[in-house]
Amino acid sequence: MTACTNDDSDTSAKKTAPSATAAPKPAPALTPAQARDAITHYSKTNNLVHMNQDRALLDTVEGGPRYVMSLADLKQDEALPKADREPYRPWSYNLSATDLYIPRLQNGQQRWFAAVTRAGSKQQYARVLIMAENTKSKQWEMVATVDLDDPKQLPQIMLDKDGYATAVDAASNALAAPVGVLRSAVGDNFATGGEMTGKKVFTSTETSQRQIKVHDETTRKFGPRGTTRFASADPQFTDAYALKTTTGALVIFSHTHTQHDAVTSPGLRIVPEKRDRAWLGTSPSPAFNYRFTCSDIAAVPSVPEPSSLLGYGCRRTDAEAAGPSTSV
Repeated sequence: MTACTNDDSDTSAKKTAPSATAAPKPAPALTPAQARDAITHYSKTNNLVHMNQDRALLDTVEGGPRYVMSLADLKQDEALPKADREPYRPWSYNLSATDLYIPRLQNGQQRWFAAVTRAGSKQQYARVLIMAENTKSKQWEMVATVDLDDPKQLPQIMLDKDGYATAVDAASNALAAPVGVLRSAVGDNFATGGEMTGKKVFTSTETSQRQIKVHDETTRKFGPRGTTRFASADPQFTDAYALKTTTGALVIFSHTHTQHDAVTSPGLRIVPEKRDRAWLGTSPSPAFNYRFTCSDIAAVPSVPEPSSLLGYGCRRTDAEAAGPSTSV
């Protein structure tokens, strides 16, 4: 007996089987219109916060390092005599002079986007903004704002045909300097003036030189009567945000460092300055500890070359008297 066969089930099926389709692109974090609305809402709310010293309202529009830095500004301002406080002037970002960089993100990733806003008669001032969605409240919060020392050094951020950016893993070893290396090098700029790793990881930019200048000038401020030592600390905020550029990645991250001031002789005391008193009161002490929260931005190449530190900003976010011991 001859077995029956279905010719179509064999040859035709092979001919008509659909080819494997490419995986769909990850969806953008939000639309450009939504991003502009988030920036506008932030600006308007931030004005109300500072006009009314409203910490609860601040918590609805800021997060991460930007939030604790703003709290520090409020605390210091409230500690000043009213005559020394500068009147608050409402402001807003010029959206017509703002470039949006919205990444495509995988499902489950926290939604965020970056923007570069410009100001000045020739748009010579530039600030990088990072806004992220609060995973609990689902509200958009400003988590970092960093002024660029030289906007011309900002690398070209790559966009796809639809105008969206590509998010990069800031901790990836595919970068010349993963974020942990960047953070350590920034800490070294303050701690040693960059002598250990700072000057190796970073090229000599205005931003790097500013950090090194803080080390050089602050550590000499007391002369022979006292000492100042900086040290890296575990970062309060470990989130980092990175976008693909034509040469590597633009990385925005936070670091924390400490400062220890102490007299060199038992009979000496340090008198808190005007802005220090928000944290320390008015009582002199032989030593004080300070803690700083900072945001930094760096252009990191994908090839083994030094990175470029493009901007940073710090706020003192804690301080205390360190007791009777002296430092030599």
